[in-house]
Amino acid sequence: MATERDTTRERLRGLVDAGIALSSELSLDALLQKLVETAAELTGARYAALGVIDRSRNALERFVTTGVDEQTRREIGDPPRGRGVLGVLVRDATPLRLHDVTDDPRSVGFPPGHPQMKTFLGVPVLLRNVAYGNLYLSEKHDGSDFTEEDEELVRLLAGQAAVAIENARLYQSATHWSRQLESLNEVAAALVSETSLVPLLGLIASRLRALVDARLVTIALPAADGSMAVAAADGENADDALRRPEISQRSKTRAVFDRKQRERVNSVLDDPEMDQDAARRWGVSAGMWVPLVVRDRSVGVIAVHDKLGPDPRFNDEDLRLTEGFAIRASAAVELSERVQRDALRRVVEAQELERQRLARELHDETGQALTSILLGLKSVEEAKSDEQRDAAAASLRELVVSTLQDVRRLAVELRPKALDDFGLLPALERLAQTFTEQMGIETDVEASLGETRLPPEVETALYRLVQEALTNVVKHARARHVSISIVRRPGFVSAVIEDDGVGFAELSGDGIGLIGMRERVGLLDGRLEIESRPDHGTTIVAEVPV
Repeated sequence: MATERDTTRERLRGLVDAGIALSSELSLDALLQKLVETAAELTGARYAALGVIDRSRNALERFVTTGVDEQTRREIGDPPRGRGVLGVLVRDATPLRLHDVTDDPRSVGFPPGHPQMKTFLGVPVLLRNVAYGNLYLSEKHDGSDFTEEDEELVRLLAGQAAVAIENARLYQSATHWSRQLESLNEVAAALVSETSLVPLLGLIASRLRALVDARLVTIALPAADGSMAVAAADGENADDALRRPEISQRSKTRAVFDRKQRERVNSVLDDPEMDQDAARRWGVSAGMWVPLVVRDRSVGVIAVHDKLGPDPRFNDEDLRLTEGFAIRASAAVELSERVQRDALRRVVEAQELERQRLARELHDETGQALTSILLGLKSVEEAKSDEQRDAAAASLRELVVSTLQDVRRLAVELRPKALDDFGLLPALERLAQTFTEQMGIETDVEASLGETRLPPEVETALYRLVQEALTNVVKHARARHVSISIVRRPGFVSAVIEDDGVGFAELSGDGIGLIGMRERVGLLDGRLEIESRPDHGTTIVAEVPV
């Protein structure tokens, strides 16, 4: 009698310990191992195991054992696949006790290297009629069969295992949704702040790959000639995808782009639309393709390849998440196209304004000068004496020289030859000299650019920036002195234009030509700042990466 009480007390203590572990253990694997060991200890079983069915209900995501050493586990190989008696536990969801499992007609035997087992107790891991797996034991140390009390005890432990598994999955789902929200917020913030399309697409590819546990994510965009190329990639073989970005005309990416419909492929080798060369090069076996669509127009495709783990296939949740990121990538592409169109429109408007100004100057100054030259030639022809002819020729010569200077000035304003032949500093020095001579405003140029010339697009942008700044000085500043400083530093070049004019309290973008200046600097991923106060002059600072 005392022995039975001791046994009961020991079992209760084991159940209490298991309950404490359930509320305190943070690791699901450690908790399940504790429950399996407790079940074996309290029932006197030599072997015990717990299998957890994955969400697809096609395989085990966890398999925890006790009583089997590591060497034996390696000899057995893969965990059970839910056939035979173990499959009955999952399908019927009822406990099962057997005197000799090998005599049961539903048994499929044991794999090579598996310990011999006869007595058997198995219970489903159930919670609210949902099977999460099974807990089973075999071979009591005293050789007896498992009892009804053993079954009841193991059912309690299996219930605790079910609670632990559900809590772990709920926590996993909550964490996953939190990560999704953080990633989507990060992408949304980048859509507002990032002006370059490729880094933004790279961020989308990186965050999507992490959320769906993919091996490789690529984003392909169309070109003006109708071809397609990978613009961003993240994961394994991403470097190869970017080094050889061309997308074949006969590929799944192109097909999804043309159809504007998402697709999920579980085996790329069996899909006739796959570019098998690229699939072999990247080593992919499964994937998802989602088009980027803007107002019923395809603007790109997101391709996601191979889920990490034993099964490379993606599920419906992965596809829905990819569609969410595709919507944001579509917005990024559309925003980039709008910015490009707006920039082109402004460039065309600026060119038209420049043409109007040149046409006006050619008509009002050069045209009138040429008319005066024609009249001067008539005076030479009609001269009645040598003195009159010499005087008319001298006046005509002065007019020709003046007209030639005006034509040269217009040519310099269009594109200074010194900028192409000698570089930025000589061109700025010539500009400053001409400005001083014509406007009477003292202008100094200081530069430290090193021996290597700047890229042509940077030289042109900085020259036009200084040119526009000097135009603003004439129009608005009423300055006596202008200072121009150009300095090259590691990674960027800075330009500072200062005047001692009247300054201003508030910026008036169109009136002082700031829009064009900002756009020139912005097209090179640079920045422009203007500082000014009434009666304290104006300072323009531009920084352009090199």
